[in-house]
Amino acid sequence: MSHQDHEAEAPKSLALGILTLSDTRGEAEDRSGAQLKELLSGAGHRIEAYAVIREDPGLIEATLKDWLAKPLDAIVTNGGTGLTSRDGTIEVARRLMQKELEGFGELFRFLSFQQIGPAGMLSRSTAGLASGKILVCLPGSTKAVRLAAARLLIPELPHMVREARR
Repeated sequence: MSHQDHEAEAPKSLALGILTLSDTRGEAEDRSGAQLKELLSGAGHRIEAYAVIREDPGLIEATLKDWLAKPLDAIVTNGGTGLTSRDGTIEVARRLMQKELEGFGELFRFLSFQQIGPAGMLSRSTAGLASGKILVCLPGSTKAVRLAAARLLIPELPHMVREARR
């Protein structure tokens, strides 16, 4: 089968969780999470879990483990992917992943480079398979979230979920 055949068989509407990681924002100030909800629900997906939590590795891991046990198809995080001492999302996510999709981060950094130049390399965005579900980790900026949603998630997330279910 070709990738077009796979995409044709992919689910059209996914159950998603959106997790924002921030030490400074609550739900009212969460523009990136709000943008993800708007873009992904606008593409026909259902946002079935949403939260804003502190950038604390134990809290991130507990929340992700809880959500991985729920009937979600994918979880998209935003925030905590940089280089500061508080950015621990990637380390937690990788511990939970059985398989990492290195190509996701590579493509995201390439697209970021096209938009913002060499600073795009500072993102450690990634995606992978965790407990049979797709787990995507994005930066917390609204520009990065919009880029990832428009160029990677909306076109390919259903296909990713189809492959994860096989």
